[in-house]
Amino acid sequence: MAQATPEVLWAQRSSDSVAEKNYVYLTIATPDVPASSLELKLTPIGLTFTGHSDTKKITYHVELEFYEEIDVENSKTIHTARDVELILRKKALAAEYWPRLLKSKQKMHFLKTDFDKWVDEDDQEGNSAPDDSMGMGADDGGFGGIDFSKFGAGGMGGMGGMGGMGGMDGMDMSGLGGDEDDDDDEPPELLDEAKADAPEEAQTEGAPAAEAADSSAKIEEVS
Repeated sequence: MAQATPEVLWAQRSSDSVAEKNYVYLTIATPDVPASSLELKLTPIGLTFTGHSDTKKITYHVELEFYEEIDVENSKTIHTARDVELILRKKALAAEYWPRLLKSKQKMHFLKTDFDKWVDEDDQEGNSAPDDSMGMGADDGGFGGIDFSKFGAGGMGGMGGMGGMGGMDGMDMSGLGGDEDDDDDEPPELLDEAKADAPEEAQTEGAPAAEAADSSAKIEEVS
C-alpha cells in the first residue's frame, strides 16, 4: 500500500488571560480513512498520525513537533469521512500568536494556512472561543465531537457590510414618493414660463374673436 503525507491546515487564536481563547486549529486531510484504521498519538510537544484508506489504497502518515507545548487534556478532536480535526489548547497564555506551528523553521510542503478559520492577531476580539461553538457529533468514531461548521473568521461576517440595511441611511428617499401633488408643488414662476413657451397656435386662440370685434367697430365708424 502506497504511503503519503496528508495535507495539514492550521489556524490559531491567542489570549494572555483566558485559556479557552488560547488555542490552535488543526485539520489533517484523510479522505476515506475509517476510525478503525487510524492511530493518533497526541503529546504536549507534538503528534503522530497514521491512517489507512482501503478505497484509495493509501496509508497517510505525518509527525509534527509543535512550536510550543499544548495542554493535551483540554484539547479536542473529531473524525469525519474527510479528515481529522483538532482544537489544541496552548499551554502558555500569551497575547502574541505563535510565529509558526512547528518548532522547525523548515518549510513543509504539506502544511498550509487554514484561511477559513484564520483571524489576524489584531482582529481576534469578538470571535468566539471554541467551547462556545462546540456540539456533540452523532458518530465521532471514538473521538470527542465538535461542530466545526460553526467555526470560521466571523461566520456570516461576509454580510457584515449589510449592517441591518444600515447602508441605506444616507440614501435620498424623496424621489420615491407619489406624484399626486406634483402640480401643486411646482413653483408659480415655472407655470408662467410654461405659458410663455406654449405654441403660437395656443397663444392666438382668441384671435378670431378679437378680429370680429375690430370689424364691428370699423362698420360703425363708416355709418
